[in-house]
Amino acid sequence: MMKIALIQQHATRDKQNNLKRSIQSFKKAAAAGAQVVCFAELAFEPFYPQKRADGAVIHLAETIPGPITDMFTAMAKEYGIVTILNLFEKENNLTYDTSPVIDADGTLLGKTRMTHIPDYEYFHEKTYYTPGDTGVPVYETAVGKIGVAICYDRHYPEYMRALAVGGAELVITPQAGAVGEWTDGLYEAEMQVTAFQNGYFTALCNRVGREDKLEFSGESFVCSPDGIVLARANSGRDEILFCDIDLTLVKQAHARRLFMEDRRPDLYNKWITK
Repeated sequence: MMKIALIQQHATRDKQNNLKRSIQSFKKAAAAGAQVVCFAELAFEPFYPQKRADGAVIHLAETIPGPITDMFTAMAKEYGIVTILNLFEKENNLTYDTSPVIDADGTLLGKTRMTHIPDYEYFHEKTYYTPGDTGVPVYETAVGKIGVAICYDRHYPEYMRALAVGGAELVITPQAGAVGEWTDGLYEAEMQVTAFQNGYFTALCNRVGREDKLEFSGESFVCSPDGIVLARANSGRDEILFCDIDLTLVKQAHARRLFMEDRRPDLYNKWITK
């Protein structure tokens, strides 16, 4: 069994305070025996896309590697914990919504950038983020094969299937999901279905708390490869959600024993041309 910890916490405009609380939560998760620690989307700062960007935003972003990843790679090594962050990244005058993945020995294995970028009321992300160019990586970590689907990417079955084809056993989704944004329970059902169809565990780590335009709901959760919700955090409050998962169940999943084996990718490319 492997214990994962989803750190669901509010963020303020005080980035240093956000980081301080995140470090405290990380250490609490370590003390509880967590082997994987995950943070929500843009966990260490305000959710900027609530408001359409007015001019350049690169000054809000940071490099990867950089000060925050350096801090967490050191802690990952000290505590022996696989760590998934989510940061507003800058590189070559472009900005991205990015999740660095850090192994239990402190190695920065790589980064996943959000590929599909939304733009609708209070989620004006196209004015902040460049579409990701990192593909759909699956990381060989000390505890297993982990993929990342950042927030909006989870809505794309092609992306979620690509993680399964890449061998993912656990898919982490850092999210910024607001109260009332989706039909009640729909986003949870979506992750249950993708877990079942692809035969991996899914773990969605959401923001929580009231900000300028939005109230983030929390309610982080974990699904098994058969689509069952194993654990769920509360709504409206800071919390560390712990869940024990058994990656050996991935090989037993319907998707791995049946669906994946019977795929016809030679036909799909003909059907999906645009």
